[in-house]
Amino acid sequence: MLSLRCAARLRPSTATAAARFYASASSPHTLLFIEHRGGAIESGSLSALTAASQLGGSVTGIVVGAPDEVEPIVESAKKLKGLSTVLHASSPLYKASLPEAVTPLLKQILESSSYTHVAAAHTTSAKSILPRVAALLDVPAVSDITSVEHDASSGATIFTRPIYAGNAIATVRAPESIPLKFFTVRTTAFDAAAAEGGSAEAKAVDAVEVPDIPTEHIKTTIAKSDRPELGVASRVVSGGRALKDADTFKKTLEPLADVLGAAIGASRAAVDAGYADNSLQVGQTGKVVAPELYMALGISGAIQHLAGMKDSKLIVAVNKDPDAPIFQVADVGLVADLFEVVPELVEKLKK
Repeated sequence: MLSLRCAARLRPSTATAAARFYASASSPHTLLFIEHRGGAIESGSLSALTAASQLGGSVTGIVVGAPDEVEPIVESAKKLKGLSTVLHASSPLYKASLPEAVTPLLKQILESSSYTHVAAAHTTSAKSILPRVAALLDVPAVSDITSVEHDASSGATIFTRPIYAGNAIATVRAPESIPLKFFTVRTTAFDAAAAEGGSAEAKAVDAVEVPDIPTEHIKTTIAKSDRPELGVASRVVSGGRALKDADTFKKTLEPLADVLGAAIGASRAAVDAGYADNSLQVGQTGKVVAPELYMALGISGAIQHLAGMKDSKLIVAVNKDPDAPIFQVADVGLVADLFEVVPELVEKLKK
């Protein structure tokens, strides 16, 4: 993998430099946006906490949600190792975490505090919220980072992030003259922070009412499964276009996933063809995974798919085409008919 240093470094805009309302800090003070669902903190936020902790200094978490959601999340967040404080704001307005509702709250908190960084997992929600806040405050945002470091001698923050579908790594330097740096974290690049061992202080902050929000949350549909969640599973079995149709996709992959205790994934081609739900898509425009075992069945290995799984510890590929690009990244490759290989593999694993 090629490593690149960006020629253009991040610089504060004229407006930001002229109207700097953030206090200068000798050490980082990071605000971490903590996401939650179903009464539990999202695993991605734990990885983002690990990244924020690597900056040094202190890390403050912020939890927002409906009144009946926030209290149990705050109690869990107080125990997270690495958090010094947990801010929380509750309002029916925050039930769906609409970007238009949450953005004014974060803007108000940041304008009245001395934070140097704002962090979150690289999730759909955070990708909608953090850039909005950064734009309103006229500061830059760096997305999908895989490493972060604070240079104590210069006060700069140095990030790395994949570009060109993961074929190159950009090094981005944000100097101390940028008073506030926003970044989202590729969760597969950082271990989850410990859920126990912390003793953070909880502080309530007032909700910011937003009249006439232009969007409305209609409903949230969650695909329920007894299998591990794709984004954090230690084993993943993925299928591609070669699986013919949705019924074949299900009948072929599910027995193998069950015997391995694995999550099921799919290539973009399989999702576009209707074989699998888009929540199962692995790739640059889907989920980025890095399990202990990744099995690619009938997947050719298009560059956008490789960007989402090539950091897996062990990649096993089965494809009839000996020239399929997937074999270039596979640790174990088998040129064979997957409809013969998979049933035989399932039987052997059952023994």
